[in-house]
Amino acid sequence: MSERHPIIAITGSSGAGTSTVTRTFANIFRREGVSAAVIEGDSFHRYDRQEMKRRLAEAEQQGNKHFSHFGPDNNLFGELEALFRTYGETGQGRARKYLHNAEEAAPYGQEPGTFTAWEPLPERTDMLFYEGLHGAVITPEHDIARHVDLRIGVVPVVNLEWIQKLWRDKHQRGYSAEAVTDTILRRMPDYVHYIVPQFGHTHVNFQRVPVVDTSNPFIARDIPSADESMVVIRFANPKGIDFPYLLGMIHDSWMSRANTIVVPGGKMELAMQLIFTPFVWRMMERKKKATA
Repeated sequence: MSERHPIIAITGSSGAGTSTVTRTFANIFRREGVSAAVIEGDSFHRYDRQEMKRRLAEAEQQGNKHFSHFGPDNNLFGELEALFRTYGETGQGRARKYLHNAEEAAPYGQEPGTFTAWEPLPERTDMLFYEGLHGAVITPEHDIARHVDLRIGVVPVVNLEWIQKLWRDKHQRGYSAEAVTDTILRRMPDYVHYIVPQFGHTHVNFQRVPVVDTSNPFIARDIPSADESMVVIRFANPKGIDFPYLLGMIHDSWMSRANTIVVPGGKMELAMQLIFTPFVWRMMERKKKATA
């Protein structure tokens, strides 16, 4: 962890909704004049799309039904930890981009599903911001979490997470419901061993809970809306969190435990703004003092 070069990591499963947190931080950074080096977790997958498909087919032929993007074999945990360590020490590092679609790939003259070349991070950034699957992962070989100053988990209840993934992959990526279901099942062991444990290492967790029936996510026709949800926000260490202020600013919010506040789903981004803007202020103040 670093006062001179702080790191924020958003971690959550595929389809969890980490993009909402990323959008909120982009607004905070813009408003507060913070220059952040932004890292997408997908860029630290080990294989591009075509190679991953080939290796998946090989794994299935060999009887491996649990080959997934969630585990260490298919990710560059060492490179990600090295980036976090180097950035915390020097404010420098190297990264690349994963080009998800034709729109992202066009400026690089590459095919979708490929990686760009590794390049140095921009000069003189204020902090590093990571959003992806493994921002707080700890394995016997790697401890990525220890390098991160602010770790945030985005964790919908599992049925809602599956509904979000099913809807996204069917409507935005053209997959069948059967194909998405197979992916969910294949990923389950790695999900249990490498995704879920991270939420015990985060400083703040956001868990969206629907208040409509999601008991069978595989037949859901749409994603429960924000107004059909509540958000449970848990602080690992509530010291210094101004709960009376949050309760006064967020209408219809309430506390369920001494370290947990519950807010209406439609107020999730407002809650993030109110909670994380002071975190960013404190990081910038410590950075200024450390570099004075």
